[in-house]
Amino acid sequence: MIWIIFQTTTSAQSGCTDVLARNYDVNAIENDGSCCYKRLKIKEFTSVILSDTLNETSGLVEWKNHFYTHNDDTDLHLYQLDKKGSITKKIKLNGVKNKDWEELTQDITHFYLGDFGNNASGNRTDLTIYKIAKDSLFENPKIETITFSYPEQTNFSKQKSNSTDFDCEAFIATENELILFTKQWKNNQSAVYRLPKNPGNYSAEYITTLKVKGLITGATFVEEKNLIALCGHNKKLKPFVYLITDLNDFNFEKANQRKIKLKLPFHQIEAISSTNGIDFYITNERFSRNIIGTVEQQIISFFLKEN
Repeated sequence: MIWIIFQTTTSAQSGCTDVLARNYDVNAIENDGSCCYKRLKIKEFTSVILSDTLNETSGLVEWKNHFYTHNDDTDLHLYQLDKKGSITKKIKLNGVKNKDWEELTQDITHFYLGDFGNNASGNRTDLTIYKIAKDSLFENPKIETITFSYPEQTNFSKQKSNSTDFDCEAFIATENELILFTKQWKNNQSAVYRLPKNPGNYSAEYITTLKVKGLITGATFVEEKNLIALCGHNKKLKPFVYLITDLNDFNFEKANQRKIKLKLPFHQIEAISSTNGIDFYITNERFSRNIIGTVEQQIISFFLKEN
């Protein structure tokens, strides 16, 4: 008996592959980044007021059942917090400066601390990331330095505060590189760049621009789920989370992108962290205005269910 095997080839049909999207395509095999979602607003939160020491908390990561955060001006310490938000360790970083620390991220072996806030005059030429070895954190932290510039920025004249598109407050560490998400004050978008993780001076490589319609202030990466969550707010301090899912090979053009509003008016959200893509933690700086009142510095948790 002779078996004849006929082999046919078909090109993968692209479309929206997310069953949660309004335009889910049951026949789609390859995601094309076209998914559209219904509007969603998170309304249920649990919050804890942080110590006055952290009134300018600006970054957040979770490591070994603790949170780590920092202030964004002058203060040269990392702060370890327990799950109730109380300070359990104060870690001095020697030999560094804090011109505008805006974000903290991590990989398996290191913390990365971003001194790259640039909103004051938009003309910094000393954008810096400190690479801190975790195994030295509690004794004498070993710190290496990464410096960089944006190749698209050619004008370094002083600008009006909160007007530059070359500000940054969010980044993540992947296995091979750092990925930065800028805070564009004029365009209300976020340009995405990549950098090596090794010490040195680099020109950041442009990847794409995300149409977030807001000011991005923090990022977290859940590698097991190919998920990045950005946090931010608009210019009226209405906060949001911007989810990027199905992010294969960091191809942002074909990833799902969804903006979720947070019912936390006048919260200057600065950082976000999650280890599973379901339970999220965010922090906000202390904010006070005569007409509005005062919103204290907090760590806030919420649950992101599928809908």
